[in-house]
Amino acid sequence: MIAMILSAGLGTRMRPLTDHTPKPLLEVGGKPLIVWHIERLSSAGFKIIVINVAYLGGKIIDYLGDGSRYGVEILYSDEQKEGGLETAGGIIKALPLLSDTFLVVNGDIWTDFNFNINFKLQNKTLAHIILIDNPPHNQKGDFYLDKTDKKYTFSGIGYYSKEIFKDLEYGKRKLAPLLFKAIEDKRLTTEYYGGEWYDIGTPKRLEELDKKLLS
Repeated sequence: MIAMILSAGLGTRMRPLTDHTPKPLLEVGGKPLIVWHIERLSSAGFKIIVINVAYLGGKIIDYLGDGSRYGVEILYSDEQKEGGLETAGGIIKALPLLSDTFLVVNGDIWTDFNFNINFKLQNKTLAHIILIDNPPHNQKGDFYLDKTDKKYTFSGIGYYSKEIFKDLEYGKRKLAPLLFKAIEDKRLTTEYYGGEWYDIGTPKRLEELDKKLLS
């Protein structure tokens, strides 16, 4: 299985920290956010990681290189000319680089979630997404956990079949409508994760996590 780290965001809410540094390269606990993901993916057995880049993307490419120092091969899907294609649009552009079933993780989160290179989508399922408890900034949640009537927050981690993106046109496209359509078709499953998870959406959250990891 191939993993994809989404790293093409503008990092607007993180300014001025992101004025000259792309968000995935902001350091927390002594290393860039994206390196935490790469190291965990490598430890889980992933050998190929696709990273999409847009805003200040050249700095990400220059910093990470081919991935050999992390024990992986990094392939880049470059969206710098487009200025970013949103989540689904970025995945669609990167599809030729991905396996039939692939893992996607947001580059602007920190988590100790155990990525599973052997995960299988069952019974024509198009996507399997990981849900977490609702943080203060998203109390209403995003999706219902299977067999419950409570909404939980989408973690930004999911396993996908290429089929969910089949025949979709290249261009900017959000992921949520595709997931809701899969729910309607009963082809999406969910899983609860109660471990460590942080959305690095503001400088304050970055600072709080940095202190936690360093302590």
